Amino acid sequence: MKNYKTIAMIVVATSILLIIANCNQNATTTGSGALTGSAAQKVFVPPGEHDEFYAFMSGGFSGQLAVHGLPSGRLFKVVPVFSVDAEKAYGFNEETKPMLETSYGFIPWDDSHHPDLSQTNGVIDGRWCFINANNTPRIARISLKTFETEEIIELPNSAGNHSSAFVTENTEYVVAGTRFSVPVPQRDMSIDEYKGNFKGAVSFIKIHPETGRMSLEFQILMPGFNYDLAHPGRGKSHGWMFFSTYNTEEAATLLEVNASQNDKDFIAAINWKKAEEFIKAGKYKNMPTLYAHNVYDESTHSATSTMIKEVKTLDPSELPGLVYFMPTPKSPHGCDVDPSGEYIVGSGKLAAALTVHSFSKMTAAIEAKDFDSQAYGIPILSFDATLAGTVKQPGLGPLHTEFDGKGNAYTTFFISSEVVKWKLGTWEVLDRKPTYYSVGHLMIPGGNSQKPFGKYVVALNKITKDRYIPTGPEVCQSAQLYDISGDKMELLLDFPTLGEPHYAAGCPASLIEPNQTKIYKLEDNNHPYVTKSEKDAKVVRNGKDVHVYMTMIRSHFAPDNIEGIKTGDRVYFHVTNLEQDYDVPHGISMIGANTSELLIMPGQTETFVWEPKRVGVWPFYCTDFCSALHQEMQGYVRVSPPNSNIALSWTLDGEAL
Repeated sequence: MKNYKTIAMIVVATSILLIIANCNQNATTTGSGALTGSAAQKVFVPPGEHDEFYAFMSGGFSGQLAVHGLPSGRLFKVVPVFSVDAEKAYGFNEETKPMLETSYGFIPWDDSHHPDLSQTNGVIDGRWCFINANNTPRIARISLKTFETEEIIELPNSAGNHSSAFVTENTEYVVAGTRFSVPVPQRDMSIDEYKGNFKGAVSFIKIHPETGRMSLEFQILMPGFNYDLAHPGRGKSHGWMFFSTYNTEEAATLLEVNASQNDKDFIAAINWKKAEEFIKAGKYKNMPTLYAHNVYDESTHSATSTMIKEVKTLDPSELPGLVYFMPTPKSPHGCDVDPSGEYIVGSGKLAAALTVHSFSKMTAAIEAKDFDSQAYGIPILSFDATLAGTVKQPGLGPLHTEFDGKGNAYTTFFISSEVVKWKLGTWEVLDRKPTYYSVGHLMIPGGNSQKPFGKYVVALNKITKDRYIPTGPEVCQSAQLYDISGDKMELLLDFPTLGEPHYAAGCPASLIEPNQTKIYKLEDNNHPYVTKSEKDAKVVRNGKDVHVYMTMIRSHFAPDNIEGIKTGDRVYFHVTNLEQDYDVPHGISMIGANTSELLIMPGQTETFVWEPKRVGVWPFYCTDFCSALHQEMQGYVRVSPPNSNIALSWTLDGEAL
């Protein structure tokens, strides 16, 4: 009997262990928890191997652009755009200071929200990334050969440049809308006179197809609503631009109440092909204005800033066929166009359902003049006439939608903190996954083009709470990576992001990697103060300005010792990195310099200014590790009183000159 009891106990114990083991296996392989056992394996990129995708993420209130790899989530680079950056001397060295000039003067900071990538025939082409400055309205172009900001153009008549930067499907234009309507032109007037008097400007920045050079081609002066987000038409709807609007009440105070009264706001449909016809026919007005256009020249390694004094404007109330309004419930944020160009999704933040408009129905309604009314001379199309369908009870607080190219859409819901997958055409909810955060935008690589690379979706989250180890009152912002290759979404990874994430753009690394600039050829360096060999290094005085033509190479400066500098001088260090090997930058910093270091790539020339305030002997050194003798890479500047008669001299290869 005891043997039977023992056997029975063993059987029961074994069964319990098998059940526990099976439960544990299910928990790690079938996803009963937040993560599956395969998640770590799916995001692991072995040492020496490369990520499959680039992700270009807005830096939010940092004003910069962050470059991550997917699926690893690793941060590879922060590209300085709208804010000074001491690590790379952006906005500190003499060459890049002009990049941050505006009609308001030198602005060392901004708020970057929405990157977008250049396209050819509706497909991401890997040439340029564009991103907006929200506070002082600007658009920047970043070269994806050098990962440096090459151009920034200011947008006049705009305020709160939020609904940008969005790229048409052949990169004909980058389009930008104003968040805040303002008096246009600006003038002293009572804020109580807002309604009917303020305007919202929509800017069309033309892109040169070969160089990427930007020019503000024209602006459309819209009614005084708030313009939130936008996307271009594609495929059948190419030639149109769609903007979400809210505050059709035209409230100027306590907007969370007063701009939430109307049951429907609008998606503005803008026919930019028609706008081009009006421009060609001369049906525009030249408006006096002032805005900066800043361009970095890779040949001279220097930027210039030019002020432009007028802009072409179009008035849709006078130009039939230019703009139409599609009623959309309620306070829409996202305005997203599917890869076919047929469906325009409006994400009403206060709506119970997602509204999807049909481009075909919209054009038919325009042809039939199926208008409900008009607003400031702009026709308002019948809601039912453009409606393709609604996604019912999808979640709370919809914000933004992207597409996987397989007929599915993915929408973020801020209040219910989730990503929801639904089917285009049937409007059926297929899957939902929690984000564990208050989620804003999301990104599928290529998800706003005709050809999405529908393998991953990245949720860009606002509030992390307890998801990471604490860092005081300010916790880090975060993104989450989901695998969308199967029928159900699978959460793979959390990773911190730079600043507050807004939008992001992504594409396969294979589009960008082969075209990378690895060095700047010395023979192509046309900087006005370049020094292409050590024998040409020198120090030249011009009154109180002293120009140091300096070179750097592993592991010394030329010249490395300088005498004859006086207090009250203004010393320009023009420093050329003579290296011609990949990934051998050098840095330089000078004690007491009211600037940052210089971080100089092979073959490049950069300049900083030093104004010595004290008599003495002051060192400078290389700030970027370059060789085993990095510590030996240093020099001195002797500073004498202003009435000193010490001659200007310097040392090359140990010989005084």
